[in-house]
Amino acid sequence: MLLLSVLVTAGLYSVPLGHTLGYPLVLMSTLAHEMGHGMTAWLVGGEFRSFEMWSNGSGVAHTASSGRIASALISAGGLVGPAIAALFCFVMGRSMKLARVALFVLGAFLVLALVLVVRNLFGVGFVLGAAAVCLLVAVKGGARLSQGLLVFFGVQLALSVFSRGDYLFTPVAHTSAGDLPSDVAQMSEALFLPYWIWGAICGGFSVVVLLFGLFWLWRGEKTLPAATTPAAPPNF
Repeated sequence: MLLLSVLVTAGLYSVPLGHTLGYPLVLMSTLAHEMGHGMTAWLVGGEFRSFEMWSNGSGVAHTASSGRIASALISAGGLVGPAIAALFCFVMGRSMKLARVALFVLGAFLVLALVLVVRNLFGVGFVLGAAAVCLLVAVKGGARLSQGLLVFFGVQLALSVFSRGDYLFTPVAHTSAGDLPSDVAQMSEALFLPYWIWGAICGGFSVVVLLFGLFWLWRGEKTLPAATTPAAPPNF
């Protein structure tokens, strides 16, 4: 499934209109990034107030928290969000049964996010479509298709860590809401050290997470060795 997902991805960007077909995959990495901010805000006791995303692939998560450390963690949560989401896909994708459960959980999570935090029309449309795909495949698609789709999602999110890695080393985020301080710039302001050091730390963490997820998936499902019958004693 992993090799097939990589081959499909390579083929996707080698055919006419491939980049157009891959457009929803870019939006998926934006969704993982912004949800990483929001989920981290909840984990540190803050608020995830709203989420917006636009057709150009940019997005903004509106959060609230108290304290410099909490603020820095929320900023980092978005930067490592795609890698952690890819890890989830790889770990659960190791088993066809678990993959089906994972897709159902993802679909339910997106429906919940749709109700609680998504606040613009384009975001509603994309999140609703992503939730529908996850739930439809989980319920109607069967275990093997669920595994294939989940691993494919994981590969796309893993690739986005590198294809959009330049964001780790810029002080400004260009969004449809205007130019804002980037996540690494906010980490630098909340704590210490230059922004590019925090970018390198978050990037290194993401790579380690991805390597672990790929290693876990590549091992595959363990099977018990077949029972052996003791050899009969020789006849004399």
